[in-house]
This record gives sequence, C-alpha cells and structure tokens, in this order.
Amino acid sequence: MSSAVSAPKASAPRRPSLWSRLPVVRQLRQSVGLQRGMLVAGLVVTAAFVLTAVFAPLLAPYGYSQLRDLDGAFGAQQSPSADHLLGTTVGGYDVLSRVIWGSQTAALVIVVAIVASIFLGILIGLVSGYFGGWIDRVLVVVCDAIYSFPSLLLAILAAIVISGGQSDLWGGILAAALSITVVFIPQYFRVVRSEVVRIKGEAFIDSARVIGTPHLRIMVRHVLRNSTRTLPLIVTLNASEAVLTLAGLGFLGFGIEPTAAAEWGYDLNKAIADVSSGIWWTALFPGLAIVLSVLGITLVGESLNDLADPRLRSRRLSKQVAGRVEQTSVAAPTVPGGVVTDELTLPGEASQLDTLEGEDRS
Repeated sequence: MSSAVSAPKASAPRRPSLWSRLPVVRQLRQSVGLQRGMLVAGLVVTAAFVLTAVFAPLLAPYGYSQLRDLDGAFGAQQSPSADHLLGTTVGGYDVLSRVIWGSQTAALVIVVAIVASIFLGILIGLVSGYFGGWIDRVLVVVCDAIYSFPSLLLAILAAIVISGGQSDLWGGILAAALSITVVFIPQYFRVVRSEVVRIKGEAFIDSARVIGTPHLRIMVRHVLRNSTRTLPLIVTLNASEAVLTLAGLGFLGFGIEPTAAAEWGYDLNKAIADVSSGIWWTALFPGLAIVLSVLGITLVGESLNDLADPRLRSRRLSKQVAGRVEQTSVAAPTVPGGVVTDELTLPGEASQLDTLEGEDRS
C-alpha cells in the first residue's frame, strides 16, 4: 500500500520590517567588506558631529565668546590644563568650547544651504525637463554658466554684499549658505532634469495625459516621486563642501565675528602666528574638527554612491547564491574506460575516440 507524499507548501515571502527599509539602514544591510567598514565609520563620525552640534549648549564648558569666569579672566594662549582641557586662544577664548560651538554653526550652514539648494534645484529641473523647448534651453545655459564660477569666490562676494565682510551669526550663515546654494543648484538641476526627461516618456505618463490629468498633478504625483532617488547621494557629498566653504570664508576674514558665533575657519586664521611660536593647540583642534567632519560626511556619501551601483550592490547576494549552488551541485559520473568530457561517454565510444586519435598522430 503506497502512501502519497505531500509536497511542502511554499511559504509566502515575509515583508521586511519598517526599520530595515529605512534609507541608511537598507544600504548598511546591503554593504559588505570594505564598503561596510567605510559606511559604518562615516556614520559614526557624522553622528558624533550631529550630536555635538545639537547638544553644544550642554557639552561646552563655557560660552563661545566667554573670556572670564568667577576666578577671573582665562588668559591668552594658555596651555591645556584641568580648567581648559584644550587650552585657550590668542583672544582668550576656551578652545574646547569654540570647537564644540563651531560644530553647531557648521550644521546650521549645511541645513540652510542644502534645503535651499534642493528646493530650487528640483523646481527648475522639474519645469525644464517636463516642458522642454526654449525654457529648457535657457535654464541649461544659465545653470552651466553658474556652475563654472568657483564656489569660494561666490561665497566671498555674497559675504561682502550681505554683511560687508564681517557679520553676525545669521548674516554669516546666510552669506555662506547663499553662495553654496548658487553653486549646488546646477547639480540638483542636472540630476532631476535627466530623470524627468526619461520618466515623462513612460507609458503611465501618457495614460495620465490621455485621461485629462492636469500638468501640475502629473509633475508632482507621478514625475517628481520617481525622479529624486539619487538625491540623498548628492546631499551627503555636498554637505562636506558646505563645511569647507564656511571654513574658507572664516579663514580669509569674511566669516562670522567671534562675539556672534564660533567658527573653525576664523580660529584657524587667528592661530597662524601661534604655530611658528610653538603654540600648537590653538590650530590643531579646530583643524582636526574640520577634517573629521568632512571625512565622516564624505565616507557616507562615497559609500552610498558605491552601493547605488547594481554591480557592487549585488555582490553579497551573488556570494550567497554561489554558496548554495556549490552545496547542491553534483559531480559528473565517471565511467570506467571513459573519457572525461562535459557529457557522459560510454566505454565503446571511448575506444573509438582512442583509435581515431592514434590514426591522427600517425
């Protein structure tokens, strides 16, 4: 009496959780090897930079423009000690406090510049790519012309126009953010425009037009949602350039006044004479803050850019599939007297092949 063997039922694929579908978490799960190490290191450094900027009032032992406490004045160019862990500057400010408060200034410039650049770049890129014609040609020429100007030169001109060179906190932030925005707009414009030109020729866009959907709804609901997938990569790469532009403004003397906010480039400018005198702490720690913040953001951006490549992104999956195939593969059967070929060879066929090979050699 034969018993029927029931085949196991295939289980339905389980939908990934909301946490695993988050942008950075998803890329972290896809990364492997050196990619994962770079991404993790960049995330750790960037998280430290962001947390320092957010909790600067709690972490800084003194104010960014504080020159004295209850015991008296701090003193200029004091070496690191228990009262001032990183020493004091030539102006008598606490170095550690200036470095911590400077992260907040840099974070504000990044946020203002990136938000303004994304809004304007996406807007003109969407209009240019969707409508085309003379509007597209004019916007392309204008953006190419703007992109040809150096970002630091635009930052200096914006600082002079807005605040006359020296400015308060928000004046300096707007001066740096405006110059960065002008330079970053062409980058977002190019990316969004190319995606819009590709998407507007799809069948679902033609179907929306046929049923009478307004242009604004098509642009916002259908085109825009499918043309901004690569923007997070550009944001991370441009954030590091925003930090460098702000530091360049401060170093050249067009940044924020020390009594209005702390800025790393300004502190580096004032520490130039200290280096030749053997006073190293006034320049080391602001410069190290610039390097670490830019390095962390750049590592995140480069890692996300590599993971956006399907060939690199599927490397981990290919290894898993190769491992399963190797475990389930079966070696080809060997026949006594047979010839090792890709196909199964019988003994009689092997002897005929040997005879033919002997005649060819003779």
